Amino acid sequence: MILSNITVPLLGLVDTGVIGHLPNAYFLGATAVGAMIITFITWFCGFLRMSTTGLVAQAFGSDDKTQMFLIFSRGLLVALVIGLILIAFQSPYINFALALAGGSEQVQFYAEQYASVRIWGFPASLCNLVILGWLLGMHRAKYAMWLIIITNLVNLGLDLLFVIGFEWQILGIAWATLIAEYSSFALGLYLVHRTIGLKKQQRREIWDGLKQHLLDKAQLIPFVKLNRDIVIRTLCLEICFVFITFQGARLGDTVVAANAILLNFLLLISFGLDGIAYGAEARIGRAKGAKDKSALALSVNTALLFNALFALCYSLLFLLLGHWFISLLTNIESVVDYAGRFLPWMVLLPILSCWCYLYDGIYIGLTQAKAMRNSMIIATFGCFFPVWWLLQDYGNHGLWAAFCIFMISRGVTLGLHYHRNHHKFIESGISPQRN
Repeated sequence: MILSNITVPLLGLVDTGVIGHLPNAYFLGATAVGAMIITFITWFCGFLRMSTTGLVAQAFGSDDKTQMFLIFSRGLLVALVIGLILIAFQSPYINFALALAGGSEQVQFYAEQYASVRIWGFPASLCNLVILGWLLGMHRAKYAMWLIIITNLVNLGLDLLFVIGFEWQILGIAWATLIAEYSSFALGLYLVHRTIGLKKQQRREIWDGLKQHLLDKAQLIPFVKLNRDIVIRTLCLEICFVFITFQGARLGDTVVAANAILLNFLLLISFGLDGIAYGAEARIGRAKGAKDKSALALSVNTALLFNALFALCYSLLFLLLGHWFISLLTNIESVVDYAGRFLPWMVLLPILSCWCYLYDGIYIGLTQAKAMRNSMIIATFGCFFPVWWLLQDYGNHGLWAAFCIFMISRGVTLGLHYHRNHHKFIESGISPQRN
């Protein structure tokens, strides 16, 4: 999962590098704003992956095959409905988001171009979240790895063809991602089919169970409550990321372009550390489903160890090679100089933020979404925005300082909650009806 997750931000870095070598900073700024308009929804719908992984891992641990496929089917249904609604209301959504983003006329124009193409990928991209979550919950980490890697290789190849070969500029990036999302959807369905591997009689029994329980109220209500808490948690996280991008746009084209590079570095950190968290989700969910306390403790402790080691490696990476990475991504001198002034934040962030990524994974595996929700609300409205308000005179440094405090508070609140309550989690039940 670490290997596959790393390809996601690496693709973002390639996108940034391709656009960052166009002659003007507003191309990079527009890509950042346009991508944020789309990824706001994708990340907001991250509950589709997280709840699917936790619930399927627990069903896998208790060997409940019908429940495994019920969870998958419900997730796909919700993903398709949300995706089609977003396509139907694309114009008011994009216009509203651009009005909030601000920025120069050029940034607004090219961001609108990018978002108008990417928005057609929502049905596929949201279904892909469900497929990925299901594969992880079923302990098919290699399938998940190849799904992500192949998708990103397709995206990368099309990026180079459309932007460098066809000279489509920002539209090339958008079309490459759109095609890659639908390619991923087709490949994901194939991998799910291979994973099922059931005999004809078993398929008939599961199909009968799906028809009987897919919309069963007794199971839907806990499913909705779990996803509600994850949605609130994700919305708070998204608000912070969007605020950084949009606030940067208000500070100027150079600032939003430099922040786009720094946010790609942050994604490189977060997706790499999330690889450990994803593994923890599946193993911890399985331990809870099997009611195995020793397996739960071993999974948590092992994940904590590797989490700390990888965080240190990331900090050293940015300490030694940060300026070189920036120069690879753009040759616009003002952006290179400005981004370089903020590299110390990238050195600190892996160590400060690794704990919140891991505890998110632990709580997803345990399907304890309420604690995640409360932690994120405290971190967002009790830490991020008050600290930014106090430090706003420091400009972009104040923004990144507030973000660091935000990440620390997430890790601290979840860590304290886990170590006070971990002995209760196995006894709290495994079925969706009791979550």
